Amino acid sequence: MADCNGACSSCSAAGSCSSEKKDLHEKLCAGSSVKKVIGVVSGKGGVGKSLVTNLLACKVSRDGYRTAILDADITGPSIPTAFGLTQEKVQSGVMTCPDGSQKDFIYPVKSEKGVQIMSMNFLLPNETDPVIWRGPVISGAVRQFWTDVLWEDVDFMFVDCPPGTGDVPLTVFQSIPVDGIIVVSSPQQLVRVIVEKAVNMANMMNVPVLGLIENMSYVRCPDCSKEIRIFGDSNIDGIAKDFGLEVLARIPIERNMSIAVDNGEIESLDDDYVDSAAAKIEAMIKKV
Repeated sequence: MADCNGACSSCSAAGSCSSEKKDLHEKLCAGSSVKKVIGVVSGKGGVGKSLVTNLLACKVSRDGYRTAILDADITGPSIPTAFGLTQEKVQSGVMTCPDGSQKDFIYPVKSEKGVQIMSMNFLLPNETDPVIWRGPVISGAVRQFWTDVLWEDVDFMFVDCPPGTGDVPLTVFQSIPVDGIIVVSSPQQLVRVIVEKAVNMANMMNVPVLGLIENMSYVRCPDCSKEIRIFGDSNIDGIAKDFGLEVLARIPIERNMSIAVDNGEIESLDDDYVDSAAAKIEAMIKKV
């Protein structure tokens, strides 16, 4: 159908549509290999999806897996800053396809510890240049980050999605074979709306939800080590139970973490906040 969104289970034509059961995903650049794709999403902005993406990628990389980040937040990319890659630009190449034709491709930028990263900031003359594009052009850029980048033997790719359920998250779910998503939330009462929007979209697109991560859960007093819940008591456990999900991590507001991100030293952090989330993700490869 002309307006097919790839979510066959929720379509009125399920069972009779000619597109059903066909692979609607975009194909990787020739020579690329990505085994598992994990989306990091939220129903609203400002909850720390990029931080969670960074922490998960660094942890999985430290555990010995080849890791990549596709920064799908085209108009507000922040991944390069956290990795200290603010001056980096992508390099391009040309490959000869089996049919004899030639195709341009670009290499992702590699971090100090080898994480492969593709972000809009690597394509801009200056990192502060705004990307003033409409939705279809932004969605096209996300698809090209998948189809035109030479991803080299990646075990886990993390996709940092912009907030909400609009063009870009929809493009990610439709164009990229996402194996599961992590939903990021914060402790405010709005959290139920945040989680429900993201989970409902994932269900409509037939993408498994691996679990929830709560960011900004608390601040630990530097003198007495007491946990201070700035946003009040969290109800994330109850929400997770309602949706049949697992709370994979609770990340505090921490000065050292903020400094590491600002200084481009996210890979130097060696905390245990996302260990359980990383373990669940890594289990996907072990099952295979």
